[in-house]
Amino acid sequence: MIADAMLPARYRVDAIRRELTGVFTLALVPVDGGDALTFAPGQYNMLYQFGVGEVPISLSGDPACPRPLVHTIRAVGTVTNALQHLASGHMVGLRGPFGTHWPAEAAQGADLVIMAGGIGLAPLRPLIYQVLANRKRYGAVCIFYGARTPDEILYRDELEQWRSRFDLTVEVTVDRAGPDWLGRVGVVTRLLAAKGFSPPDTIACLCGPEIMMRYAVLALRDQGVGPERIYVSLERNMQCGLGFCGHCQFGASFVCRDGPVFRFDGIAKRFDIREI
Repeated sequence: MIADAMLPARYRVDAIRRELTGVFTLALVPVDGGDALTFAPGQYNMLYQFGVGEVPISLSGDPACPRPLVHTIRAVGTVTNALQHLASGHMVGLRGPFGTHWPAEAAQGADLVIMAGGIGLAPLRPLIYQVLANRKRYGAVCIFYGARTPDEILYRDELEQWRSRFDLTVEVTVDRAGPDWLGRVGVVTRLLAAKGFSPPDTIACLCGPEIMMRYAVLALRDQGVGPERIYVSLERNMQCGLGFCGHCQFGASFVCRDGPVFRFDGIAKRFDIREI
C-alpha cells in the first residue's frame, strides 16, 4: 500500500488554461483510461514533472465530476515553472489524493462563510461546487474573496455567475485599484462587516496567505464564531504527502498527513508561532 502511495501514476494533460499572469489550470486524465480518481474538497495531489521534481497541488475542480482532474497552479518554483510550459498531450506523474478535507458534511444545516485570498480560492472551489450542488442543505452561504488588484482576480467569470444567484452572498475586494475599478477596495476581512450570516450558527472555511487567515480568524471570533467552527488550510512545506520526510512538521502534526485542512481550535496555540 505504501509502495502504491509513493509510485506516481501517469496522467496526460487534457487541457491547460492560462488564468492570470503566472497562474494556470491543468486538466489531467489517466493515461490507462481507468476510473476517475475520487476526492473530497480540500484534498491535494502530488504532481510530478518528469526529470524535474514533485510538488503538492490542491484539487480545484468539481468533486462530482473528477474526470478530468483539475489543478490551478501558481508558477513560483522549479517544478511549477516547468508545469506551466506543458501542453495538451504531455505526461505528468500523479500521486494522491492526500490530506484532510473541508467540513462539507458537518456544515449542513449551518450558515457557511467561505473566505479566500488570492489563489486561495482554488482549494475552496471544490467546496463551493459541492455546496451549490446541495444548496438546500445549508443555511446562508457567504463567499468573501480578496485579491491584490483587479487584474489578479481568479475565476472572475465564475465569481460573477455566483454573484448573480439569489441564494448566495458573494463579495469581492482588492487591495489596490485604479479609477476603472468600481468595486470594493480594502482587505478581505472588512467584508465580514456585511454579515448575512449568524455567527453562532456559522462554520467558516479560510484559505489564503497566512497573514490573511490570522486576521480573518480574529475577525470571525470577534463576531462570535467559535474556534471549533473555523477551518483553515495551511499547505506549507509539503514534500512527500505521507508524513515521512518531516519537512512539513507543524508542532505535533504533519501538514501533508494531518492537514492541509485543520480545525482551528486544534492548532490555535501553534498558529501564531512564526518559528514553527
